[in-house]
Amino acid sequence: MLKRSLRRSDERARARSLVVSGVAVIAVTYGLARYGYGLHLPQFRAAFGLSSGAAGAIAAGGYVGYCGAAVVASGLVGGGRARQALWAAGGTAALGSLIVAVAWNGASLAVGALIAGSGAGAATPALVAAVAGTVPSPDQARAQGLVNGGTGAGVVGGGLLVLAVPDAWRWSWVGFAVLALLVTAWADRRTRWQSVRDGRAGGDAPGPEERSTVRGLGRPLVAAVLAGAGCAGVWTFARDLLATDGGLSPAVTGLLWCLLGAAGLLGGLSGVLVRRVGLRAAWRSTVVAAATGTALLGVLPGTVLPAALALGCFGAAFVALSGVLLAWGAHRRPAAAPAAAAVLFVGLTVGQAAGAVVLGMVSEAAGTATAFLAAGALLLVAAAVAERRPATGHGCRSTAVRNEPSM
Repeated sequence: MLKRSLRRSDERARARSLVVSGVAVIAVTYGLARYGYGLHLPQFRAAFGLSSGAAGAIAAGGYVGYCGAAVVASGLVGGGRARQALWAAGGTAALGSLIVAVAWNGASLAVGALIAGSGAGAATPALVAAVAGTVPSPDQARAQGLVNGGTGAGVVGGGLLVLAVPDAWRWSWVGFAVLALLVTAWADRRTRWQSVRDGRAGGDAPGPEERSTVRGLGRPLVAAVLAGAGCAGVWTFARDLLATDGGLSPAVTGLLWCLLGAAGLLGGLSGVLVRRVGLRAAWRSTVVAAATGTALLGVLPGTVLPAALALGCFGAAFVALSGVLLAWGAHRRPAAAPAAAAVLFVGLTVGQAAGAVVLGMVSEAAGTATAFLAAGALLLVAAAVAERRPATGHGCRSTAVRNEPSM
């Protein structure tokens, strides 16, 4: 009895440690290596003479890299090599960050941003599998939501760096590279890899439902693409909008970026939201909140309080809608939750890539404020593409944890 109690206590401690390390991996791969491009865009434009269109195209490259990495990582997880997928996430984030740190022109910056952005694409399916194999089933949905909320922590860290060393962006990216390797090693040590077989906590062979993951994901996939296109406005151009159109100082824009990330930490409670109101209401409320924040920022970028409210609203909503997408995928494809997560996050990122390019062109033609209003309109369209029938959080959670819970 005592031995069993000690074993359970050790398993709980290991699970908690994995969740914390998973939050750190998401913080670095998403909040720093991926979204750090938007944070440092004013410095990049000054250093390399980038136009709005070129800045959007470079951001799109990072999103494309994310998609490719997500596809590769899904294949690794499905083949029982989730550990390799985790290291692919940390390794590409580190390599890309180093290239950004030594970039000498726009082309080299684009290469670095593409590789750095790839790390996040591999991180999500790897951590979905890691949590499924390490965290006890009743706690997995909550653990996945907490891990997903790590983006906000990374964004806060990036904003604090800008406040502390506003002109040392190259050294900041060197730091991102080092952190990527450290947190990956930490998560690796805390995962029960022997329980992660074929991307599942159990060892059953994949069935026909799992082999055709995209089938049944049509509606959430369309919603993800539209939401991604709308969210590209804030993640790519928000700090540049605040500094250029709004005329705010680097210190103020850095603080506002920290607020964006801190609000994102609240998005880690998306699992609670889904359980309480269901998928349909959770999706609509989070996407409408993101649309509201985006439009408000476009209208009042030079007034600190409205800008703070806008970024806080968007930050919490973006991380929450990402978590709702994961729950939506698990609800639609309970036998293939990690693969469904990868498909929907690829859809979200394809939308971000397209949105970054299109919104950059709109910004050059009609102004950045107009681009932000267009982004808000895209998000409202995405909100309309919700689950037809309300799906209760309890039902979603029960199907999600049957085999391989989603983040």
